[in-house]
Amino acid sequence: MTETKETKIERSEQEWREQLTPEQYRILREHGTERPFTGPYWDNVQAGLYRCAGCNTPLFYSDTKFDAGCGWPSYFEPVKPDAVKEYRDASHGMVRTEIRCATCDGHLGHVFPDGPKPTGLRYCINGYSMVFEPA
Repeated sequence: MTETKETKIERSEQEWREQLTPEQYRILREHGTERPFTGPYWDNVQAGLYRCAGCNTPLFYSDTKFDAGCGWPSYFEPVKPDAVKEYRDASHGMVRTEIRCATCDGHLGHVFPDGPKPTGLRYCINGYSMVFEPA
């Protein structure tokens, strides 16, 4: 995943607080999570595009969304491989792969190797970390 300085969005914490709702800030900037079955989009079946709530970067198409039964929006692949970045997350007594927006470094959720074909991946994403653009 190649990044250039021009594509990276950086803001002060105060600017993030002014731009985002308190729940978006808690998730995107403080690596929080929403409770399952409570956030937006976990049960959304409309066609469209999911974008980062922090910077509007395209993240996931609705046709890659599936019902994983976990209470969070789940996708089997991002719009393009370099739309997200992966990080090792050893918090909460387990090892997982954290997913962040490659453009603004906002925390999105985690990816697991238990998804459907064709990728076998499950991108488990906090609904408040995204905005939905209907097709």
